[in-house]
Amino acid sequence: MSELTELSFTVSGRISRPVAEVYEAVADPDRLSKYFTTGGARGRLEPGAEVSWDFADFPGRFPVRVVEAEAPRRIVIEWDGNETVDDRTRVVFEFAPIDDGTRTLVTITESSWRATDAGAKSAFGNCEGWTGMLAALKAWVEHGINLREGFYK
Repeated sequence: MSELTELSFTVSGRISRPVAEVYEAVADPDRLSKYFTTGGARGRLEPGAEVSWDFADFPGRFPVRVVEAEAPRRIVIEWDGNETVDDRTRVVFEFAPIDDGTRTLVTITESSWRATDAGAKSAFGNCEGWTGMLAALKAWVEHGINLREGFYK
């Protein structure tokens, strides 16, 4: 048995909208700001871009580097992380059409943290955040409801 050296996680959820619409809800800063980056997102998620995300409930603007963006299937971003292997984490969003294109399976994978107590705490916190993001994405895209408003503060 090999020793665990890195931590990562994957979360996924199904959104009852076509893949292009769900992709745009993440890639477009105006749409992302409606349900996730409650303090505002600046810049579209496109290859090579450096954008920023701000959260009204967690003040402070976060720089986000876009490594890949292949509409409407995949977005890869990186940002600075705590207790990470390379001082940053990598987040991969994958969008897959399901049910004859009427729904979208969204999968988010983030990696990688050190296999330490502090690394695990940081990874679990981000896992909670992305799980909340998926729920908020579903509520906003399907019903126009912002789940984050008042949730954290």
